[in-house]
Amino acid sequence: MAASDAADSLDTPKAHTRIDQGAERVKHATSEAVARTKQAVNATADRVEAGVHHAADRTADAAHRASDKAADLSERGRQMRDETMDKAELWMDQAREYVREKPMQSIAIAVGAGWLLGRILRR
Repeated sequence: MAASDAADSLDTPKAHTRIDQGAERVKHATSEAVARTKQAVNATADRVEAGVHHAADRTADAAHRASDKAADLSERGRQMRDETMDKAELWMDQAREYVREKPMQSIAIAVGAGWLLGRILRR
């Protein structure tokens, strides 16, 4: 009879109420756990997003600095090339002027330099 008493107690409205209350407590606890998990995930996502934005900003700043440095070096290289070309033109003008003023000495120097270069290259 004890089994039939237990079955009768489950059919009573009081048992149904306790089951419903227990189910509500489980639903409420589950909802709170899900809400806390969502908050934690959102907070973590916000921190990750902020970190990514910060890293992207730093990378962009470094790229800008490198680009500016490259442009500066390029400009300095252009200036050095221009100065070198100017000096070479000046030396060529001076050499032409020397040849015009002293053609015989220029030929003698050229022959001597050619002879010396030939001797050096034969060895």
